[in-house]
Order: sequence, then structure tokens, then C-alpha cells
Amino acid sequence: MTPTIPLSILDLSPIAEGSHAGESLRNTLDLAQHGERWGFQRYWLAEHHGMPGIASAATAVVIAHVAGGTSTIRVGAGGIMLPNHSPLVIAEQFGTLEALFPGRIDLGLGRAPGSDQNTARALRRNLASDAEEFPQDVLELQDYMSDSPRQRVLAVPGQGAKVPLWILGSSLFGAQLAAHLGLPYAFASHFAPQMMMQAVNFYRSNFKPSPQLAKPYVMLGYNVFAADTDEEAQFLATSMQQAFVNLRTGRPSKLPPPQANYRDTLGPQENAMLDSVLSCTATGSRATVAAQLDAFIASTRPDELMVTSQIHDHRARLRSYEILGDILRG
Repeated sequence: MTPTIPLSILDLSPIAEGSHAGESLRNTLDLAQHGERWGFQRYWLAEHHGMPGIASAATAVVIAHVAGGTSTIRVGAGGIMLPNHSPLVIAEQFGTLEALFPGRIDLGLGRAPGSDQNTARALRRNLASDAEEFPQDVLELQDYMSDSPRQRVLAVPGQGAKVPLWILGSSLFGAQLAAHLGLPYAFASHFAPQMMMQAVNFYRSNFKPSPQLAKPYVMLGYNVFAADTDEEAQFLATSMQQAFVNLRTGRPSKLPPPQANYRDTLGPQENAMLDSVLSCTATGSRATVAAQLDAFIASTRPDELMVTSQIHDHRARLRSYEILGDILRG
């Protein structure tokens, strides 16, 4: 079967071992241009800081890079970690993006720092900004971007910008906020799936319509490693597996090259961790991935999937999304 929901792309602009940020950012634009031709709905970039393997730290700048090199695909943040920034700065940045690329910009908002405490302190100069203030920060940002803001300071560009806001999350907190504000909800099931259905069910049951959104809209994160054979796809997937183990053991790294039989080198604790964090994953040939996608969509009923493919070789990553695009087009 063919997925009957939109598929989108989440890109961290991975910096592969043996490469550098400039090449990663050029690969990001290349993937976005291919994704646009293959029928993907939107292309999101994520804010992470101090990570050797991620080049999308200056997220708004990379969004401008991608939007300027494409013409129809929606481009946005998945997401901006709002505690790292003043709402006014984000309103100005995304108001500017909307002015440059009208009708194509999305703004996903998260409350995690996207970094460790030392990096968070360097970003903000102090830690006075509290993640628990996230709901108030979202409301302040909404006001800056409204047609008639209540605050004395104006966001220019920004005021009146019609940029759809999304709430991102991996727990009930984001689901509660998205439901209360009547905003679309994106769940980080591609790396934190443990509370996925509990959060989605809460969001759908408690959703309050808003001027932006009349009914609940859920997007789920999903990993895909697609190749011409199941064996090749399983081999390619070991790059992300290594990166996760490195991160969770305090050794963040560039994206490693794939390693044959990698999971055989791990102990039971590491294998259990990978089974858990990567449970929302399709790996294999076109037929295998299509079947796994169908099963996931049938069991979770999302309105949209946001797919990430952290693959070391750029050509193999393009091929993975090309196969996914073939499935999307039937």
C-alpha cells in the first residue's frame, strides 16, 4: 500500500566523519531540492548546539539557505528551542523569512535547550530563562506576530506574519500546551517514542480550536533507512546507531561511517537502548519499508510523518529518500 498522508523531511545537516559543515550545508540544500521534486510536503531543520555532528545550529540562517534554493516545498524549524532566545528575536527572524518566502515558512517550537548546561549558559549568557516559562514565551511570540500586538515593542518584520506555529514535544507537557492553544503538535517519536501514544491521545482528546487550527493535527517523527536491498539498508542504519550510542555515553561525535555487524559489538544495555529509542524506524528495501510504514501509520493514525534518514554517505541518503518518494507516489 501507499501512505495516504503527507511525508516530510527532518534534516539535522549531519556532519559525517571525513567531512565538514560547509559540505553538510550544501548537502542539505541538495536534499531539499530533490525532496521538492519527489513530492515531500515540508523540509524542517532542527536547532542543536555544541554537537560535532550537526551543522544546523543557526537554524534560521539554514532555513533561508534552503528556502532560497527551492520554490514550492515548505521550509521551517523542527524546531527552535525557545528558552534559548527572546521571543522578539524569533519573531523578527521568522517574520523576515516569511517576508522573503511568503506562504512557505513553518515555526516549530520546543522547550528543551538542545544542548548541555554549559552550552546553554554560553548561548544565553545566564540561565535566567527557564524552560518552565515556555508557555508564556509562546504566547509572547504569538503576540509579536499578531496583527495587533499588545506589547509596546514591535517586531519588524514580524508583526502580522502568517507563520504557522507548531508545538514540539516528547512528553505530555507539549501535548497539553498544543491542545490548549489549538496548535498542531509534532512528537519526537524518531528518538523518544516512549510516551508517543499517551501524548497523542491526550492532545486529540483535549484539543481546543483556535484561529490557526480547527481540529487536531498530529505529525510523528520517523526514521527511514531505505536501500535497494534489506541488507544494504541495515548496514547504512549502523551510522545512526553508533551516533546514538556515542551521544548517550557522553561522547558526541560526527556521523560515523557504517560498520558491519555493529550491534554484535554492543552489550545488552546498549542494544536495549537502541531498540527503545529507534523503535519508530523502517529499515530495508522498498517493499520492506512500505510494509513497515503501512503498519506504523495504521497503528498510530498520524496526520503527517516527518522522516529523518541519518546516513553517512550523501548519495545513499538521497537514495533512501528517493525510495521513500517512490512509495509516496505509489
